[in-house]
Amino acid sequence: MSEKRKSGASVPRATTSKYQPSAPSSTMTYVLGGIAILVIAGLVIGGIWWSGRDKGTADQSALASSSTMIVGPENAPLIDVFEDPLCPVCKLFEQQSGPAITAAVNEGKLRVRYHTLNFLDSKSATGDFSSRAAGALTCVAQEQNTELFFRFHSALFAAQPPEGAGDISSAGLARLATDQGATPATAECITGNEKVGQAKANAATSSDELKKAAGQVGTPSVLHDGKPVEGLLDGSGWLDGILAGKS
Repeated sequence: MSEKRKSGASVPRATTSKYQPSAPSSTMTYVLGGIAILVIAGLVIGGIWWSGRDKGTADQSALASSSTMIVGPENAPLIDVFEDPLCPVCKLFEQQSGPAITAAVNEGKLRVRYHTLNFLDSKSATGDFSSRAAGALTCVAQEQNTELFFRFHSALFAAQPPEGAGDISSAGLARLATDQGATPATAECITGNEKVGQAKANAATSSDELKKAAGQVGTPSVLHDGKPVEGLLDGSGWLDGILAGKS
């Protein structure tokens, strides 16, 4: 599979809170983890934002270029993982499936394109935590060190602040990255928010491509060969199916 990247990009490669959007236009019901939840189009639910739209086909080149990080061999089964750093359900997803994803990549059985979204910026105390965290992940990705990226990615979700509570500062994100083995240059990149602009642009493109493939945007989401994967919050069985060639 050919993967083209944007010029200048550095891609190496449950109690849930409900938020009422302004001027909602219609209602629809979705099922999350087996529980029917009535939501409004555009509603944010515990770190999940749904925006209804007809399904189409995602652009694989765009998915590659908007990735925060690409890991794993090119000939392995491919998945696209979409997350928001402030999404509490993404934290649960990381706890349940993160170790299995890491192991599969390290064993050469899986290729992953990570997409860091930022629609929860407005739910953070600083108003930009998701974007700054996405920028920090992009800075770390520049080192082209898969193990470092996995460590920082996991540590970032483990340290996730509650929505609306005190956020982690950019300097704090840099210290978190350094604790995982990032270089001083990467720490400076994070402290200076050097990749936040790029991260925002990538998030916009990734969101558009997820809408095309799934008909809606929500985190966590996974695409396999461009198609949405179900059962993400039921443990890592969804990944077992992909690795076994059943999905």
